Amino acid sequence: MNSMDNTMKFDVKAEGLESSSQDILLTVHEALLEKEYNPINQIVGYLLSGDPAYIPRHNNARSLIRKKERDELIEELVRFYLNNKK
Repeated sequence: MNSMDNTMKFDVKAEGLESSSQDILLTVHEALLEKEYNPINQIVGYLLSGDPAYIPRHNNARSLIRKKERDELIEELVRFYLNNKK
């Protein structure tokens, strides 16, 4: 059996090239505060519906949040909550 028959694992994650879900959520949160929206309501609206209109274009927040799949953002929120639950 040669190496061409084996399944190779490839990890695309390159350090510094892609924003983390946490960084994206924090940046979007700040943009929503600056525009005087309720950040929790707006982010939840986006996560539930997938409608980017919940997120303003201010500080490129709308483009930024769409760089991650919604399930990745929800996973980050659940992980943070469970890791910090007392």
